[in-house]
This record gives sequence, structure tokens and C-alpha cells, in this order.
Amino acid sequence: VPVLAGLLLEASADGVLRLSSFDYEVSARIEVAADVADPGTVLVSGRLLADISRSLPNWPVDVATDGSRVELTCGASRFTLLTMPVDDYPSLPTMPEAAGVVGGHDLTQAVAQVTVAASRDDTRPVLTGIQAVIDGEKLTLMATDRYRLAVRTLPWRPTDPGMQAGALIRARTLSEVSKALGAVGDITLALPADGGGELVGFEAGGRRTTSLLMDGEYPQVLGLFPAEHLGEAEVATAALAEAARRV
Repeated sequence: VPVLAGLLLEASADGVLRLSSFDYEVSARIEVAADVADPGTVLVSGRLLADISRSLPNWPVDVATDGSRVELTCGASRFTLLTMPVDDYPSLPTMPEAAGVVGGHDLTQAVAQVTVAASRDDTRPVLTGIQAVIDGEKLTLMATDRYRLAVRTLPWRPTDPGMQAGALIRARTLSEVSKALGAVGDITLALPADGGGELVGFEAGGRRTTSLLMDGEYPQVLGLFPAEHLGEAEVATAALAEAARRV
């Protein structure tokens, strides 16, 4: 579907520029302040616009439409992009109901710690995801590829202190979202109110992302941890990492 490669730009009279993308699986939207002379909507190539924006100098950017073209001017630089049919672009899904708030840094760190154990083998799709389990004020993330198992529990602030829910989220999507939103501050996690919906949502600092949840029953991995240990040792993290690299 060619229009899904597009990035939707919506300039509104209230001085906000909204940039949106959607591929029927993951949606993303961000709002930035802008001086809007003429409200309007346009769809352009997302990859081209991203490449252009990375190369622009630190100057204000003027965006204007000229028939079937969009002109971007920044200082002495000028770019022209062809537009895509806005009417063919699908509507972004609606965010589920907010379930609670988690610290952005804590979530980014936790996701990085568990994604290393997520499978990359698509023959068992359920293992390519991260299982998120909510139990009151505890949020647990777990991942396994049948050879490794990683679990991280972190505190969060649920809207309902007695909430219990679970969601299977694609590891790649959760990793990208945590990196993009984690530096902004606290992240609002949105889940279906009845537990039977198909979407999970994340929102922070004017940025919003939704993703389809994965289907399937995640294995009961917490039972794999032994209840008792025959021995235990404490080692310096840096020394252990260096030794592992050597061997």
C-alpha cells in the first residue's frame, strides 16, 4: 500500500503541527508548536522527509504547498516533495483508556534488559514478544527464546490500585517506543478497559504511539526460576563483563 510510506502533516489554526504515520500495525503521532498561516493537511514521503530533516541546519523551517508539491525552505536550503493522496490515507486508531503512568527512564532501562532474551525466530511468533504483566503497583516485563529468560519488575502508578492485566507486545516495537519516549519523561500506558481489545498505547510529551497486541498464550516462564539455590556469588559487574568479552 504505497500511501502507508507517507507521513501526514496537519497544520491547525491553533498553532500546532501534527505529524502522523500508520502501517496498520503501529501508529505514531507527535505535536509540535508552529506558526500556522494557512491550516491544511498534506501527505509526503516519510523516508524523504526524515532524510531531509536530518540534514537541515538549525534554522526555522517554512513549509508551503504549491499544487501537488510541498516546498521546504530552511535558510539557504530548499527542497521540493511530491504529495500523495490524503484521501487514501487510513485514519489512525484511537488510543485505549489510560491504565497508568511509568517513569520513562525506568521503562527504557527495563525494556533494554529483557529484550536481549526475546526470540528473533518467526516460526514461534509468540516468543518474539515481551509479556507485560500488571499486578497492582507492579509492572513486570518478561521475555524468553527458550534458551534465555529475562524478567524485570518495576514500580508504576496505575489508575486502579487493584488492577491486574496482561499484554503481549512486540519486542521490537516496545524497544523503539521506550527509546523514543523514555527521554521525554513519564509515559502513560494505555490498555483496553475490558482486557479484550487489540491495542496498547504509549503517550508522553505530545508524542503518542499505538501498537497491535500479539495473539497467543505466553509460556509460564516465572516457574522456571528455582525456588532454592545451592550457591550464590557476588562479582563486580565491570570485571564480569570484561571477562565475558575475553572468552
